[in-house]
Amino acid sequence: MSIDLSTKYLGLKLKNPVVVAACPLTGEADNLKKLEEAGAAAAVLPSLFEEQISFEEAETFNVYERGADSFAEALRYFPEMEDYRVGPDAYLDHIEKAKKAVSMPIIASLNGTSEGGWIRYARLMQDAGADALELNIYFIAADVNKSGQEVEQQYVDLVAAVKKSISIPLAVKVGPYFSSPGNMAIRLSEAGADGLVIFNRFLQPDIDLEELEVSPRLVLSSKFEAMLPMRWVAILYHRVKASMALTSGIHDAQGMLKALLAGADVGMIASVLYTKGFDQISAILEGMRFWMEEKEYESIEQLKGAMSQQNCPTPAAFERGNYMKALTSFTGELI
Repeated sequence: MSIDLSTKYLGLKLKNPVVVAACPLTGEADNLKKLEEAGAAAAVLPSLFEEQISFEEAETFNVYERGADSFAEALRYFPEMEDYRVGPDAYLDHIEKAKKAVSMPIIASLNGTSEGGWIRYARLMQDAGADALELNIYFIAADVNKSGQEVEQQYVDLVAAVKKSISIPLAVKVGPYFSSPGNMAIRLSEAGADGLVIFNRFLQPDIDLEELEVSPRLVLSSKFEAMLPMRWVAILYHRVKASMALTSGIHDAQGMLKALLAGADVGMIASVLYTKGFDQISAILEGMRFWMEEKEYESIEQLKGAMSQQNCPTPAAFERGNYMKALTSFTGELI
């Protein structure tokens, strides 16, 4: 049986649903070549941060030279300019090099939280050759005086502002911490998002007990983390116009198949590439072909959304019913 693994994401025709998520691996042209050779259908470049753009344009070097003792503590959390892997101009250059190095679609990534002059880089990324743009909104609502409604509106306004500046497809990567994720998905789609990346992993700070400092800590994803985005992709399937990508926790063919059955157009991977190498992409694709042939699926389009809430024989499984059944049926041994 001939298996058709092709899919569409953001209106882009992809040879398969394996997309490399934004990570340092996609920051090198040589890596992009190897990822494409391994079977990746598209890649998201590492994010260019709002702070990077503002930092460079404000010539904050002058602040260091003057010795800003009044906020020296705050500056410890902001990287030195030479620590940045890619500055704004170099980032645009990387897009151009990436487009020359590979034939798969290249998705640029812009990470920010507020409206401002930095948004014009969305258009510059488009002009540099990006096939699409992923807006990564990593916003921690730490202001206790700001209401949930204000926070949500900030997201919607930002998406609308970025979409207004470009003509290429726009994906929005968001976290799960809304009171009503489904409603926010609809609002973001209506604001101009052509796609939703579900979900952003909000990396948490840690406390160093030796130095008594708050320190950054990056932990690679586990397979378990795919369950939360899978639930919401399944709920949103055919309820939101935007294309959907499931990210976090996809490590093998089984994880990718579950993402698609829930209703995702693509699955994004990164952590597994660090733990198992680029060859894991071909292993995922081969595993998908084997399972699809066994279950008599001929194409990705045929299986996509088959286990979404709308199509699942037990739709309550994606709501409170799953919670009750999991707790009442658990028979694990006490330790």
